[in-house]
Amino acid sequence: MSIDFLISVLQDIENPKKVNRNKAAIIVLEQPYLIEYLVDLTFKVDDKISIKAAWILEWICTHYDIIYLSPYMDKFTKGLPDLTIDGALRCCAKICENLAFIYTSKEDTIAKQWITNVHIDAIIETGFDWLITDQKIAVKAYTMTTLFLFGQYRDWVHPELEHVIATSVIHESKGCKARGKKILDLIAKNKKV
Repeated sequence: MSIDFLISVLQDIENPKKVNRNKAAIIVLEQPYLIEYLVDLTFKVDDKISIKAAWILEWICTHYDIIYLSPYMDKFTKGLPDLTIDGALRCCAKICENLAFIYTSKEDTIAKQWITNVHIDAIIETGFDWLITDQKIAVKAYTMTTLFLFGQYRDWVHPELEHVIATSVIHESKGCKARGKKILDLIAKNKKV
């Protein structure tokens, strides 16, 4: 089986209902080599199939185990700046948030060994780009959390994030304003520690 098989699986997905995403994820996980193709298709930015690939990649990372992404972290982080389709952006922003949660967890997880400084820096850089450009609320919300979490390991991130939220994001939709206020409160608490 090959990338053509994966494309046929993705094309059969009618909508992002949980049952559809889970069914496709199980097919991919039964043949784990397909995950590399899934990552490739997620970043095929000129093709609508990237949305469906991103749905399944996100589902695997959030409902099964993010470790499946580990061999493809270089490819994943390098592809982030090229994303343009809203659905794929949202999924990848959520994956980045999950990576940040896992990396900053107090638990000693294996993820801390395969999420490198290069990956973190690429996610941070792309995250700031997403915050200052016209993106949907979910992308900005996931990104603010990601930047806050990874900012605990980069001195310059919190002041920059605070500035972007206060001067731009906080003046956007109610959802952005609410998440922005929450992140500003977390930054303020983090300064006191």
